[in-house]
Amino acid sequence: MNLLEGKVCIITGAGRGIGKATAIKFAEEGAKVVVAEFDETSGQSTADAVGGAFVKTNVSDKDNVDALIQSTMDAFGRIDVLVNNAGILMDGTLAKMEEDQFDAVINVNLKGVYLCGRAVSNIMKEQGSGVILNASSVVAHNGNFGQTNYVATKSGVIGMTKVWARELGKDGIRVNAVAPGFIKTDMTAQMPEKIIQMMGDKVPLKRWGEPEDIANVYCFLASDEASYISGTVLNVDGGVVV
Repeated sequence: MNLLEGKVCIITGAGRGIGKATAIKFAEEGAKVVVAEFDETSGQSTADAVGGAFVKTNVSDKDNVDALIQSTMDAFGRIDVLVNNAGILMDGTLAKMEEDQFDAVINVNLKGVYLCGRAVSNIMKEQGSGVILNASSVVAHNGNFGQTNYVATKSGVIGMTKVWARELGKDGIRVNAVAPGFIKTDMTAQMPEKIIQMMGDKVPLKRWGEPEDIANVYCFLASDEASYISGTVLNVDGGVVV
């Protein structure tokens, strides 16, 4: 039997990269996938590829998130899994980072997780079950040069994950975070080859990860195979954080 047979799963930021790979994996495992993506072209493309539904969503806007939840409930009547994957980068050193750069990343990467998590938790409480999976990053553990805003959000996501696991466990809701390492995506493909090689050399497994490596972990954590795992942060990084 497929791991996610019949489960209704919302994946934010599923237009490309890890989000798209997760949507594909979930669909392969029998899930009914809702693609929540701000970019209409990539979002609809993913939805078409997995036979799922597309809802244009700005996760940092409460009205948008409420509309996403309502649309999903109207179509399927329940929500079993939320993958808070949507995120952006606006890097800069502390001296050069503008306030709007800081605010934009906080709004999407942290506030967006809060808004989506809060909205689905109300549905999941009524159901008596559900899974919330939040995207953190290995940089949350040790920081990263030029990423004050990004690291703050990914560290904050870990904190929220642990709080929610404590608060929502009694309602049958599991909450976990995944912290990817160096993963090949459209974003990282723009980096100079020399930098890509240097970063890959830092990984004990001596390679970058693929989006599917993260998607496979999300799938496991979303499934009943992980029914006693909650409040954890799972590093998927080839051994970078040891």
